[in-house]
Amino acid sequence: MSNTHTGSFTPLTRADIAYLVAHDIPDGSYVNLGIGMPTQVGDFLPEDREIILHSENGILGMGVAATGDQIDLDLINASRTPITLLPGASITEHTVSFAMMRGGHLDYSILGGFQVASNGDLANWITSGPDAIAAIGGAMDLAIGARNVIVMMEHVAKDGTPKLLNACTYPLTGAGVVNHVYTDLAIIDVTNEGFVIRAIVDGLTVEALQARTEAPLKASPHLARIRRDSNGNPIY
Repeated sequence: MSNTHTGSFTPLTRADIAYLVAHDIPDGSYVNLGIGMPTQVGDFLPEDREIILHSENGILGMGVAATGDQIDLDLINASRTPITLLPGASITEHTVSFAMMRGGHLDYSILGGFQVASNGDLANWITSGPDAIAAIGGAMDLAIGARNVIVMMEHVAKDGTPKLLNACTYPLTGAGVVNHVYTDLAIIDVTNEGFVIRAIVDGLTVEALQARTEAPLKASPHLARIRRDSNGNPIY
């Protein structure tokens, strides 16, 4: 795939990002969905795969978001959104839930992020702003305990500053923990050589993506374009 593709581009929505993450999770995986954008992943899982969703507040076997008469305000995910349960789901108290997280029982932890460094460092619990509110929760346990960590976030901050950096400037959640980053502009893998672009939104050049990224980017030899299928869903 050429790295010099030109033309206009449309950033992915949060639902688009969640759809891409959901369809990249292998069959048979145990997956934690963190607060915020990651909780949307549960609504897009392929029907032909068995993927067991975990929530740090004590649920193993989450289904999609609850609607209408399904809503039970005592049954919520980490973002406090009412959810459904799959047959065979279990509910535990926090010590058992955190034992799952800390004990290496999760294949994937999907988290939001403020900053990710090219060596895989993650900052996602507090910024350096004077009015910043700390929100540690189980992020540190999830970042360290899972076999793979996926971060979902916008590619740049609201003020346009890069969020993919040479080194994080915010306090770290975990050092060297991130494996993959899904943004509204690209899918980027964290490797021993730094950030490698796996896929990029159609119409955006690698050079334009680099301009929005502090750390150096390397394009995969098999760089793919994120486009829409016949149903309007993002694919690459």
